Amino acid sequence: MSTYDKIAWLPLCAGLTGIGLVLSYFVWRRRGLGSALRWAAVSLLPMAAYLTGSIEMFWKMGVAVGDFAKGFVFSPKVWAGIALAGVAVVLFMVSGPMRRKVKQGQDKRAVGSGPASSAPRKAGAGGQLATRPDPALAGGATGQTQAPAKAPKGKKANDDDDLGDIEDILRRHGIT
Repeated sequence: MSTYDKIAWLPLCAGLTGIGLVLSYFVWRRRGLGSALRWAAVSLLPMAAYLTGSIEMFWKMGVAVGDFAKGFVFSPKVWAGIALAGVAVVLFMVSGPMRRKVKQGQDKRAVGSGPASSAPRKAGAGGQLATRPDPALAGGATGQTQAPAKAPKGKKANDDDDLGDIEDILRRHGIT
Protein backbone atom coordinates (compact mmCIF):
# COMPACT_ATOMS: atom_id res chain seq x y z
CA MET A 1 0.00 0.00 0.00
CA SER A 2 1.49 3.34 -1.06
CA THR A 3 1.53 6.53 0.98
CA TYR A 4 -1.13 7.96 -1.32
CA ASP A 5 -3.61 5.28 -0.23
CA LYS A 6 -3.00 5.96 3.47
CA ILE A 7 -4.29 9.52 3.30
CA ALA A 8 -8.00 10.24 3.76
CA TRP A 9 -8.41 12.61 0.82
CA LEU A 10 -12.13 13.42 1.13
CA PRO A 11 -11.95 14.96 4.62
CA LEU A 12 -8.72 16.77 3.74
CA CYS A 13 -10.10 18.33 0.54
CA ALA A 14 -13.46 19.13 2.12
CA GLY A 15 -11.71 20.77 5.09
CA LEU A 16 -9.50 22.91 2.84
CA THR A 17 -12.53 23.97 0.81
CA GLY A 18 -14.52 24.80 3.95
CA ILE A 19 -11.68 26.86 5.48
CA GLY A 20 -11.25 28.70 2.19
CA LEU A 21 -14.95 29.54 1.97
CA VAL A 22 -14.98 30.87 5.54
CA LEU A 23 -11.95 33.03 4.73
CA SER A 24 -13.65 34.29 1.57
CA TYR A 25 -16.59 35.45 3.74
CA PHE A 26 -14.21 37.51 5.88
CA VAL A 27 -12.55 38.88 2.75
CA TRP A 28 -15.98 39.89 1.43
CA ARG A 29 -16.68 41.84 4.61
CA ARG A 30 -13.31 43.55 4.53
CA ARG A 31 -12.40 44.06 0.84
CA GLY A 32 -15.59 43.63 -1.14
CA LEU A 33 -17.30 41.15 -3.41
CA GLY A 34 -14.63 40.98 -6.12
CA SER A 35 -11.89 39.76 -3.77
CA ALA A 36 -14.30 37.39 -2.01
CA LEU A 37 -15.29 35.74 -5.28
CA ARG A 38 -11.64 35.22 -6.15
CA TRP A 39 -11.00 33.58 -2.75
CA ALA A 40 -14.10 31.40 -3.15
CA ALA A 41 -12.91 30.25 -6.58
CA VAL A 42 -9.53 29.21 -5.20
CA SER A 43 -11.22 27.56 -2.21
CA LEU A 44 -13.27 25.26 -4.44
CA LEU A 45 -10.19 23.83 -6.20
CA PRO A 46 -9.23 21.15 -3.60
CA MET A 47 -12.73 19.61 -3.66
CA ALA A 48 -12.82 19.81 -7.46
CA ALA A 49 -9.46 18.01 -7.62
CA TYR A 50 -10.79 15.24 -5.37
CA LEU A 51 -14.01 14.81 -7.31
CA THR A 52 -12.24 14.63 -10.68
CA GLY A 53 -9.68 12.16 -9.40
CA SER A 54 -6.75 14.43 -10.22
CA ILE A 55 -5.43 14.32 -6.64
CA GLU A 56 -3.52 11.14 -7.49
CA MET A 57 -1.99 12.83 -10.54
CA PHE A 58 -0.86 15.78 -8.41
CA TRP A 59 0.54 13.32 -5.85
CA LYS A 60 2.56 11.50 -8.51
CA MET A 61 3.83 14.81 -9.89
CA GLY A 62 4.94 15.86 -6.40
CA VAL A 63 6.72 12.56 -5.84
CA ALA A 64 8.46 12.86 -9.22
CA VAL A 65 9.60 16.43 -8.48
CA GLY A 66 10.79 15.34 -5.04
CA ASP A 67 12.78 12.42 -6.47
CA PHE A 68 14.30 14.71 -9.09
CA ALA A 69 15.26 17.26 -6.43
CA LYS A 70 16.75 14.55 -4.22
CA GLY A 71 18.90 13.29 -7.09
CA PHE A 72 19.65 16.85 -8.09
CA VAL A 73 20.96 18.05 -4.73
CA PHE A 74 23.27 15.12 -4.02
CA SER A 75 24.74 14.59 -7.50
CA PRO A 76 28.13 16.16 -8.33
CA LYS A 77 27.47 15.45 -12.01
CA VAL A 78 24.35 17.61 -11.92
CA TRP A 79 26.17 20.42 -10.08
CA ALA A 80 28.91 20.33 -12.73
CA GLY A 81 26.18 20.72 -15.36
CA ILE A 82 24.72 23.68 -13.48
CA ALA A 83 28.15 25.31 -13.25
CA LEU A 84 28.69 24.78 -16.97
CA ALA A 85 25.27 26.27 -17.76
CA GLY A 86 26.13 29.27 -15.54
CA VAL A 87 29.40 29.84 -17.41
CA ALA A 88 27.51 29.64 -20.71
CA VAL A 89 24.99 32.25 -19.53
CA VAL A 90 27.77 34.59 -18.34
CA LEU A 91 29.64 34.25 -21.64
CA PHE A 92 26.43 34.93 -23.57
CA MET A 93 25.66 38.04 -21.52
CA VAL A 94 29.21 39.41 -21.87
CA SER A 95 29.30 38.81 -25.62
CA GLY A 96 26.31 41.10 -26.33
CA PRO A 97 27.95 44.43 -25.45
CA MET A 98 31.20 43.30 -27.07
CA ARG A 99 29.44 42.54 -30.35
CA ARG A 100 27.80 45.95 -30.33
CA LYS A 101 31.15 47.67 -29.78
CA VAL A 102 32.79 45.74 -32.61
CA LYS A 103 29.89 46.44 -34.96
CA GLN A 104 29.94 50.15 -34.12
CA GLY A 105 33.68 50.23 -34.73
CA GLN A 106 33.28 48.59 -38.13
CA ASP A 107 30.50 51.00 -39.09
CA LYS A 108 32.63 53.99 -38.17
CA ARG A 109 35.62 52.72 -40.13
CA ALA A 110 33.48 52.03 -43.20
CA VAL A 111 31.55 55.28 -43.38
CA GLY A 112 33.24 57.56 -40.90
CA SER A 113 31.40 59.40 -38.17
CA GLY A 114 29.68 62.70 -37.73
CA PRO A 115 27.50 64.82 -39.98
CA ALA A 116 30.23 65.44 -42.59
CA SER A 117 30.09 61.80 -43.65
CA SER A 118 26.33 61.35 -43.63
CA ALA A 119 26.16 60.65 -47.38
CA PRO A 120 27.07 57.06 -48.23
CA ARG A 121 30.35 56.50 -50.06
CA LYS A 122 30.49 54.43 -53.18
CA ALA A 123 33.09 51.77 -53.77
CA GLY A 124 35.57 52.62 -56.46
CA ALA A 125 37.82 50.34 -58.48
CA GLY A 126 39.35 47.52 -56.49
CA GLY A 127 36.67 47.64 -53.75
CA GLN A 128 38.21 50.72 -52.11
CA LEU A 129 35.91 53.32 -50.68
CA ALA A 130 35.90 56.51 -52.70
CA THR A 131 36.56 59.71 -50.82
CA ARG A 132 34.81 62.99 -51.32
CA PRO A 133 36.71 66.01 -52.58
CA ASP A 134 38.22 68.12 -49.85
CA PRO A 135 37.27 71.77 -50.39
CA ALA A 136 40.44 72.83 -48.57
CA LEU A 137 42.65 71.33 -51.31
CA ALA A 138 43.21 73.35 -54.45
CA GLY A 139 42.33 72.07 -57.92
CA GLY A 140 39.54 69.76 -56.78
CA ALA A 141 41.94 66.98 -55.76
CA THR A 142 40.53 64.27 -53.54
CA GLY A 143 41.90 63.98 -50.06
CA GLN A 144 42.08 61.04 -47.72
CA THR A 145 41.10 63.06 -44.66
CA GLN A 146 37.96 64.97 -43.93
CA ALA A 147 37.59 68.37 -42.39
CA PRO A 148 36.25 68.20 -38.84
CA ALA A 149 32.54 68.86 -38.68
CA LYS A 150 31.24 71.76 -36.67
CA ALA A 151 28.99 70.90 -33.76
CA PRO A 152 25.43 72.23 -33.99
CA LYS A 153 24.58 75.16 -31.75
CA GLY A 154 23.77 74.21 -28.19
CA LYS A 155 25.64 70.90 -28.32
CA LYS A 156 29.13 70.07 -27.20
CA ALA A 157 31.62 68.71 -29.70
CA ASN A 158 32.19 65.56 -27.64
CA ASP A 159 28.53 64.40 -27.57
CA ASP A 160 27.79 60.75 -28.10
CA ASP A 161 28.32 59.64 -31.72
CA ASP A 162 25.32 57.32 -31.54
CA LEU A 163 22.90 60.22 -31.42
CA GLY A 164 24.55 61.79 -34.46
CA ASP A 165 24.25 58.52 -36.35
CA ILE A 166 20.58 58.26 -35.48
CA GLU A 167 19.98 61.85 -36.56
CA ASP A 168 21.70 61.13 -39.88
CA ILE A 169 19.54 58.09 -40.51
CA LEU A 170 16.37 60.02 -39.72
CA ARG A 171 17.49 62.92 -41.94
CA ARG A 172 18.15 60.53 -44.86
CA HIS A 173 14.64 59.17 -44.56
CA GLY A 174 13.11 62.63 -44.42
CA ILE A 175 12.16 62.46 -40.74
CA THR A 176 13.04 65.47 -38.64
